Amino acid sequence: MLPVLDLASAETDPHGFQRSLREAAHRSGFFYLVGHGIANERMRDVLRLAREFFAVPDHVKDEISQLKSPHFRGYSRVGGELTNGRVDWREQIDIGPERSAIDGAEGYWNLQGPNLWPSQPAGFRETFEQWEQTVSRLGLGLLRHWAQSLGAPENAFDDAFATAPATLMKVVRYPGTSDHSQGVGAHKDSGVLTLLLVEPESTGLQVETTSDTWVDVPPLAGAFIVNIGELLEVATGGYLRATRHRVVAPGPGTDRISVPHFLSPALDAVVPIIALPPELAEQSRGVENDPDNPIYSTYGENAWKSRTRAHPDVAQVHHGIVPAG
Repeated sequence: MLPVLDLASAETDPHGFQRSLREAAHRSGFFYLVGHGIANERMRDVLRLAREFFAVPDHVKDEISQLKSPHFRGYSRVGGELTNGRVDWREQIDIGPERSAIDGAEGYWNLQGPNLWPSQPAGFRETFEQWEQTVSRLGLGLLRHWAQSLGAPENAFDDAFATAPATLMKVVRYPGTSDHSQGVGAHKDSGVLTLLLVEPESTGLQVETTSDTWVDVPPLAGAFIVNIGELLEVATGGYLRATRHRVVAPGPGTDRISVPHFLSPALDAVVPIIALPPELAEQSRGVENDPDNPIYSTYGENAWKSRTRAHPDVAQVHHGIVPAG
């Protein structure tokens, strides 16, 4: 089982919590977070609205088709996203910061723009905008603990998030199927950290603990599942290593609802490089060098890589990017 960290303990034993936080991210890159102060009722409301959206007719979902958005926002049908060139068996809404598009934008600046909000169910937009603000505060607080655990000032990451953070949130449903095994393929997250809310009793999330060794990560009542992204790997020279994970598609007659929140800095922010204490630096493994998945220190480059690969139809329609092969 993954480590369980209690954020409430940081009030009485901050050094103990920070040590546990650092060790969990160093060893597995994943952990459960409890004691975060977000009421179970709010978590249930978010999951309820997510399920209500996926129950609306297809024509209502298609009103906000991502194919209408050059900013990769809105609804993707089942099979409308790829990981490692293979179809993911899920449907979802992608939601980012609500900002105006940039005239004449090039490259990753095309990721800035307005969201596409569904007309049903009632209260969807308000609930998820408030959820984004709440979970972002939680994530930024974790980053301050991480900075201190690594021997840096607690505000080491603040500048990257000071103006126009580009956090991404997804509302996801994995339908049951007997024809597909890949709910979402093995990947690392491109941002700083991810806080995942998932329905109780859901199955399918797996984490790669060692090469080609996968362990199941079931939900824990009242907890977020947290993992670090590629930018924390860059910031620590590989002492903290982003971990591959995947979701196995549910079986027939079942499904899975989840709401991942990808905490990310401004598009043009360059992640700060932390000067680790010698005892930590000697344990750094270096940033993974995978020619098929280059990791960039500027968040926008990392995000653009991820989004154009995952949604080649949007990339081609709006940006003229023709998928390889």
